Amino acid sequence: MKVVVIVGGVGGARFLLGVKAALGLPAIGAAPPGSPHQVSALVNTGDDVWLHGLRICPDLDTCMYTLGGGIDTGRGWGHADETWTVSEELKAYGAEPTWFGLGDKDIATHLVRSRMLRAGYPLSAITEALCDRWQPGVRLLPMSDDRVETHVVVDDPDDPADSPRQKALHFQEWWVRYRASLPAHSIVGVGAEEAKPGPGVLEAINEADVVLLAPSNPVVSVGTVLAVPGVRAALRATPGKVVGVSPIIDGKPLRGMADKCLAAIGVETTAQGVGRHYGARKTDDIAPTTHPAQPSPGGILDGWLIAEGETAEVPGVDVAAVGLLMSDVEATAAMARAAFALAGVSVE
Repeated sequence: MKVVVIVGGVGGARFLLGVKAALGLPAIGAAPPGSPHQVSALVNTGDDVWLHGLRICPDLDTCMYTLGGGIDTGRGWGHADETWTVSEELKAYGAEPTWFGLGDKDIATHLVRSRMLRAGYPLSAITEALCDRWQPGVRLLPMSDDRVETHVVVDDPDDPADSPRQKALHFQEWWVRYRASLPAHSIVGVGAEEAKPGPGVLEAINEADVVLLAPSNPVVSVGTVLAVPGVRAALRATPGKVVGVSPIIDGKPLRGMADKCLAAIGVETTAQGVGRHYGARKTDDIAPTTHPAQPSPGGILDGWLIAEGETAEVPGVDVAAVGLLMSDVEATAAMARAAFALAGVSVE
């Protein structure tokens, strides 16, 4: 079976562990030779940023380290047993930005990537080369080889409170430095409209038996992948079912500050709100209406998994409620099996 998963960073990486386990594959490490299953992860690169002359790809690296067994499980990102000598020296020099820490082991990954980028290699080829070491057992496909960066428009925190100007921050500065505390007026994927899908992205979608949307941030993770021209159209045309997993439990995001991102685009922080934001893939049998439940053109979902105890009405979409806490690999595998079942795909 060919499975495609659209993911961001920490939550997406953990969900991929469960997808692999649900398919009978080792959660960590390479698939055994002759495995009948292939998992491809379409990974958000809108969080990528140049810092200290290095190209940082947080979501790609988090997926690679997690699936390869090298992640810091406590933080959910970065290397296990990391040290911070270089970051401390940079701070001693007053080298900005001081708000973003780079671990010593992590810097090695960024050095290899940056050197290869400057030599002319595309990000997709670089990711494949880096994965040769980690053997994640999943094809990690950057959503695009083109430079796409998510920026957030906020009131300038250095301006007077009574008459602030607006300014655009890179998503990493808004997220890491300010912890999303500055209300976002808008969130923009700079370069997304001109980007092309990365090698293998559209082919993976077109050949998929099932496509899963991980419980990643609907705006700056999954939403950024969907913003790359051609991706949404491929999802609407794929013969496989498309099933999303809600990132919301009891009105709160599973991880991070997705509620701040959803508020910026006018979507309520509920499973129903996010499901309707993604919309139904097939809308022919839905009567036209001015009700907010009416899906907008370009919807992508056939199925939508929500947390137990919650309800959601997403016209044109099959909805099922299951446990959505990724407390361990088996619990996450149960989520993945439920998603496969909702897609009508057997993994027994």
